[in-house]
Amino acid sequence: MQQTDFAFFFECLQILIKMESRNHLKNGAEPKSHTSRKKIKRNIMKTTFLTSLLLMSTFLTAFSATWTITNSGVTFTPSSVTIELGDSINFNISSMHNAAEVSQATWDANGNTPLPGFSTPFGGGLVLPAKLTAGTHYYVCTPHASIGMKGIIIVQNTTDVSEVQQQTNISVYPNPSDGKFQLTFTSSQVSKNCNLEILDMQGNYIYQSDITQPKTAVDLSYQPSGIYFARFFDGAAILTKKIVIQ
Repeated sequence: MQQTDFAFFFECLQILIKMESRNHLKNGAEPKSHTSRKKIKRNIMKTTFLTSLLLMSTFLTAFSATWTITNSGVTFTPSSVTIELGDSINFNISSMHNAAEVSQATWDANGNTPLPGFSTPFGGGLVLPAKLTAGTHYYVCTPHASIGMKGIIIVQNTTDVSEVQQQTNISVYPNPSDGKFQLTFTSSQVSKNCNLEILDMQGNYIYQSDITQPKTAVDLSYQPSGIYFARFFDGAAILTKKIVIQ
């Protein structure tokens, strides 16, 4: 979570503590003994602790995404995906394929010697954030690496996104929208090398376009309501923006 998310979480936690205290002392019911006061205090702390765990779990889920990688024959689709730290990858692949993390040298040579990193059984599976540290992860299908069945997962830290935003900014208006909106870029680097990709929560590409102008109109009104991610690549860095369609 970002700093603002933590601030909001602790603000909610403080409100919760106050509410719990009032619930135990409502209608002027004062504890009659020191033992009673200690018992009430323990109950408040226990309830607050359990609820804070639930709130934290909810916040972590709300600010992360699960991206899906499938296969088309002996090709991973998409073969390269960029996610944020804390996101998960779901490999939804056929029973004759798996995914195993390898070194870049092994990947370049179409080898299949695995690293101690992530791996899935044949048929795929979910790779959790604990295995997806910031950086570039190279992976292959073990039995088909020699014929080039491989992919890349790029995990970017939220602090990296903040650094990119200082150089390249992107605004979406209106957001939320009915699917029709305008993307405005404020960057001196908008050129023929820039491109825009929009993905859904499963990591499926639903829109791709080259960017040569600072303003681009996009029509996704044919897509269902939900959360989408616009990714702008200027040839040096990637900037991600969340889009909501109502």
